[in-house]
Amino acid sequence: MTLPPSPADTLAAHALALLGERGAGRLPHPGGDLATHLRRVHSQLATWGARPALRLAGLCHAFYGTDGFPTALLPLPRRAELAAVIGEEAEELVYLYASCDRPATYPGLADPEAPFHDRFTGTTTLPSHAARRDFAEISAANELDLAAHDPDFRAAHDPDFRAAHGPDLLALFTRVSSLLSPAAWADCQAVLAGPLPGSPEGPPPSCGVPSAG
Repeated sequence: MTLPPSPADTLAAHALALLGERGAGRLPHPGGDLATHLRRVHSQLATWGARPALRLAGLCHAFYGTDGFPTALLPLPRRAELAAVIGEEAEELVYLYASCDRPATYPGLADPEAPFHDRFTGTTTLPSHAARRDFAEISAANELDLAAHDPDFRAAHDPDFRAAHGPDLLALFTRVSSLLSPAAWADCQAVLAGPLPGSPEGPPPSCGVPSAG
């Protein structure tokens, strides 16, 4: 007997439809296109046992652009449209992720008293510990996907994402390891600290990061 889709699966399907409408499948991104990357981030968060709202936020984390990917699928005045599709909790996490001024925020991210800098408004806030954990988990899923799929993007863009950015990312996730789930932190170490692809030691061990296939 075929089981009906869960509420989370239904929301994810609606989010994927909106991503298609907004052209995510036509935007180049490491590993193919933006929509493919977002699906992999959603899958990675599911592998780590993330709750539905966090998975949906991962699926939609680039809707407003990010500090590392400026193209927005929706302008900020239309946030209500995304909230209507994925729910307010997930949409608020999408905004938190998109709004982060990374150079200003990352150094103190794990400190509950350190300000979170909003690049859209120029203001600072003090997110809750739970919000910081969610932000860190999406960040890990996003960056590990980039590191795992950089060969697909290498010829036209970054010559070697993991070699260029791996040490800094590992340092970042080491600083915020207290915010990460055990599964996410284990994957950060395996992907970012392992031998580089093509090195004499071979590729890093399999750690649950979805493959390009």
